[in-house]
Amino acid sequence: MTFDRDRERRNDDVYAEHKAAIARGEKRVLRKTDTGELHSYPSDEIGFSPGRGQVQVRSWWGMGILTAVLGLLFLASWVILLMPLAQGEPPFWAALILAALAGLGGWYTFGLARDEHRAAQVRQQRGAPEPGAGHVSQ
Repeated sequence: MTFDRDRERRNDDVYAEHKAAIARGEKRVLRKTDTGELHSYPSDEIGFSPGRGQVQVRSWWGMGILTAVLGLLFLASWVILLMPLAQGEPPFWAALILAALAGLGGWYTFGLARDEHRAAQVRQQRGAPEPGAGHVSQ
């Protein structure tokens, strides 16, 4: 890997701008972009990737797929719960645990997908670069 003096100068400028914005009381997140350069994202541009936790899914539609899978698991758990009633047996109450976990997981991942979709729209309107994976120590 070669040293790029211009990139380092741009990164230093972004870092100084980020520190000044923090000092003014703005909520900002310093991240590397997909191209490897630093960018100071306002809080409405960051979404869940990579600003919130260590998620492996990096797009709103990927999180939407995960939400759909959890939604199907939620529905399947209700079928498992109520299926014994058709045969005159008591419900399979243990399926409520699966229903609760799938329901809460689906609700959480839906919120993440919604936040990332909104942030992606804001980044597109402002012409901001896509955030990369990883964290920048400040």
